Amino acid sequence: MADIATATRTVPFLTRLTRHRVPVHALEAAGAEAAGRVVRLNMGPFRPYLVTHPDHVEQVLTGNQANYLREGMFWDPLAPLLGEGILSDGENWAESRRILQPLFTARHVNAMAENMARIMDELIDTTIVPGQPFDVAKGMSAIVHPVIVRLFFGAKISVEDINRLVPAYDVAVTAKALRVVLPFVPEQVPMPGDRAFRRAIKAIDEVVYPRIAEARGQEQEGDDVVSRLVRARTQDGGADGDRLIRDDLVAMHGASTETSTTALSWVWPVLQAHPEIAAKVYDEVDRVVGDDPVGIDHLPRMPYLKMFVSELMRLYPSGWILPRTAIATDVIGGVTVEAGSTVILSPYLTHRLAEFWDRPTTFDPERFAPGGDARRHRYAYWPFAAGPHVCLGQHLFAMEAPLLIAGILRRYRPHVHLDQPPVPRLAASLRPPRGLTMTLEARR
Repeated sequence: MADIATATRTVPFLTRLTRHRVPVHALEAAGAEAAGRVVRLNMGPFRPYLVTHPDHVEQVLTGNQANYLREGMFWDPLAPLLGEGILSDGENWAESRRILQPLFTARHVNAMAENMARIMDELIDTTIVPGQPFDVAKGMSAIVHPVIVRLFFGAKISVEDINRLVPAYDVAVTAKALRVVLPFVPEQVPMPGDRAFRRAIKAIDEVVYPRIAEARGQEQEGDDVVSRLVRARTQDGGADGDRLIRDDLVAMHGASTETSTTALSWVWPVLQAHPEIAAKVYDEVDRVVGDDPVGIDHLPRMPYLKMFVSELMRLYPSGWILPRTAIATDVIGGVTVEAGSTVILSPYLTHRLAEFWDRPTTFDPERFAPGGDARRHRYAYWPFAAGPHVCLGQHLFAMEAPLLIAGILRRYRPHVHLDQPPVPRLAASLRPPRGLTMTLEARR
């Protein structure tokens, strides 16, 4: 067998990180050099394989999925948050998926969509002060989080508990960001964000565990996720059973709110940067929704908004980096990947491959016009991952995103306060920069 160090091309990462000072841009430069080939990233003592070509993505996520586990880089630092359930691997994951999947089917999401639309409409009214600048990420979170919290924890959860969960989740997904790009630093070596992360986990658990105990004590028949999980795990009692419920609840809630809040924060700078696209979105919302509250019956009549959201998730996928650990030696694209190696997948890079996307960095919703997906490689577009680990919350997002965008645009027109295009900041998800603000002006 040829020596891996000489047989496989290595491209720089740390030097690019020093030059760009933005991890996403450093990864983008490495992806452009790789151009779909499997390469190794030079991250000092750590040299993972970068996999971006749709054929290779398919092999890792579907064809030989059992060989590539969610362990090591990215996953280990976040393990105290994500737990050992739906965002893990093995028997616990399989059991969690069996329990959770029925709760996130398109049919189940549609059944609760009208209530979700009503809550969202109320939150838009109470959260936004027209003409007053506000932080974009915090504003989107203030609308998204209460909707998801009530869906997951039930209507009885207090405003106080909601207000504890929101900042705790925000800290938990950002505090460990440095360890994501420096995975070779041992966990016992203190790094910035470690203490904040532990405090965030403590705050989350102090809200979640009492809610689980309440659901167990009342044997609730509610449709919220915690009640359903308690009923599904009646055989799993005691602290271990509560931990299983906690892990699934926290992981799904965190993934659902983080995906939505992050993606919806990019909507407004994109609309401002593309006035001709914005005009089409505004016209469609005005024509279909008018002055009425947005409901699910409006969504099928807003195809351009759906195309806009799809293109948004192409260029700004919330989960920008998804590492895996190879359990056994495999060959990907002619490159031998030895057992124990880290493989980095990134929809952010796959969605920018010129071989599969014309003008890949240009924002163009027309790519997702009806029938367009038939001409596309199945794994050229995977903002919600793929295969057995495909995100269960994708139907929830597909309903939630257009409801929120249309709900805001039927009332307001956005103005984002920008001197230059926003640059993604270092986080476990593709978050916009801190301090991004905008003003929403009333249409009438």
